[in-house]
Amino acid sequence: MDGNSSYKAITYDILIVDDTPENLRLLSDLLNKKGYHVRKSLNGQSAIRAVQTTMPDLILLDIMMPHMNGFEVCQHLKSSPETASIPIIFLSALNESLDKIKAFQIGGVDYITKPFHFDEVLIRVRNQLDLKEKNDKIHQLNLQLEERVRKRTQQLEASNRELIHEIEERKRIESQLIKMTLHDALTQLPNRVFFMEQLNQQLNQAKVNLSYQFAVLFLDCDRFKVINDSLGHLVGDEVLLAVAQRLRNRLREEDTLARLGGDEFAILLPQVDADRAIQVATCLLTAFTDPFHLSDKREVFISTSIGIALSNLGYEQPEHLLRDADTAMYRAKALGKARYQIFDTEMHNAALHLLQLETDLRRAVEQRKLTLYYQPIVSLQAGRITGVEALLRWQHPNRGMIMPFEFIPVAEETGLILPIGAWVLQEACQQLKHWQQNCIVDNTFTMSINLSVRQFTQTDLIQQIDRVLTATQINPSNLQLEITESVIMESTNNIFQILQQLHDRQIRLSIDDFGTGYSSLSYLHAFPVHSLKIDRSFIQRLEDRPGELGLIPAIISIASTLNMPVVAEGIETLQQLHQLRRLNCDFGQGYFFSQPLPAQKITHLLTSNPQW
Repeated sequence: MDGNSSYKAITYDILIVDDTPENLRLLSDLLNKKGYHVRKSLNGQSAIRAVQTTMPDLILLDIMMPHMNGFEVCQHLKSSPETASIPIIFLSALNESLDKIKAFQIGGVDYITKPFHFDEVLIRVRNQLDLKEKNDKIHQLNLQLEERVRKRTQQLEASNRELIHEIEERKRIESQLIKMTLHDALTQLPNRVFFMEQLNQQLNQAKVNLSYQFAVLFLDCDRFKVINDSLGHLVGDEVLLAVAQRLRNRLREEDTLARLGGDEFAILLPQVDADRAIQVATCLLTAFTDPFHLSDKREVFISTSIGIALSNLGYEQPEHLLRDADTAMYRAKALGKARYQIFDTEMHNAALHLLQLETDLRRAVEQRKLTLYYQPIVSLQAGRITGVEALLRWQHPNRGMIMPFEFIPVAEETGLILPIGAWVLQEACQQLKHWQQNCIVDNTFTMSINLSVRQFTQTDLIQQIDRVLTATQINPSNLQLEITESVIMESTNNIFQILQQLHDRQIRLSIDDFGTGYSSLSYLHAFPVHSLKIDRSFIQRLEDRPGELGLIPAIISIASTLNMPVVAEGIETLQQLHQLRRLNCDFGQGYFFSQPLPAQKITHLLTSNPQW
């Protein structure tokens, strides 16, 4: 069927539900341009009212919303016969298998992960509307068929051939619909629905025959996003087709290979033990060592990470097998990618711990339970405090103080780092303004704040910083934003423009933990960076091996040539301080001066004006 001609004749009504206005605007603009009629809702309650007013053809539904989340909205609609048939595509920044499984369990037809790829959104919307159009066609054919049967019973002399043809046509369309429902449109492999049915059959067989074993393999292509982002989604689709073919060629006829979505594949291996499952996984990993040859004569290398779940762990639900294989796959990625990992119960406990940590963190963000501590930054020549670094802390009601290294990765992965980062910026700048108004610090005093790589993906980061500066009325030159080396190394044109705009506003930029990543000092002149922070691991060596200064003199010397002040992190002893002063290091920070302190205690320290 020609997709373009189909949508000219029918104007589909799509309801988008998302509590982020920017997401609503982007999706609405995208779908409006394609000829769809779009309605928008900012929360679950208004979405339900909109559905009751006019039934949409399709709903794009965000999961994480206040008061009434997407899961609750979906369950409400599916509980009513009038709205149960409306197809729902979930939208979420979450990428955990538990969330995906729940989305499909409560009636969702598809799942799109944020940040959006617009081509993917359009394809998935179009696929669901194609499916709806075929369902409507079948319903109409059924009505027509029933009417014709009624007439044929009144006129026995009428020919039966036309009726038979209609029945065959109906069966043909139903067969096509079943295939569409159970197979992936791109690769023609079985999809998640088909795979779960087969998995359930295997599980039932294992319950009857206690000696029967099988295995589930969960595969994810490593760094596949790089291919889509650099070569485009059409090339990405070609690679997925080649991956599917290569996997199919390495499996037995009785094995089930399915595409679950994106670059995720699952394999069901019936009647195998652990050793055989490992052999298959090893064979598949070897299959990815050769390049994939594309139609434009280009060669692409891609690897895969594999998680293995064995049936002999007493599973009751097929979803749990797939979940645990997915968990094992993520462990394989964490251990370096391009390898397999067999699931064990400790992985599940770790996944539950991580899920609970995420839940608690969301609650802490909503209830504003995070707090800021401040650590002094000292001029090593003058021996006085010239600034502070704002450091995030979380006082958990049950676990006590949780340090950033434990919860910041969760915040990064789930997108919570964006509201957290906005709050930190506002809170730290307000604190600096308070100190200035009360003459506790002078107009040269700096406030250092960490910016994550994820924050650079915000389209309104510069506007957000401008709003905070306007509200607090602090001088931009008093604000120092600390970025990691990964921001520099992954620098796109967009990130470079953001860095340049911050520089143009006289906001100071510092590279944090310098020396632990991949940056080269020779590249620093190309970026609008004002200062460097030497990682604490280098400073520690001054104590462990006093005679070995390592890279510290070179870093300080070249930074001085580039007119960049250097801050030494992690100063803990007087000996380290003396050595850094002899090397003409500009600033220092560490427990020798003060540990990070809450606002009240750091205010008292600033008021006492200590000298080192």
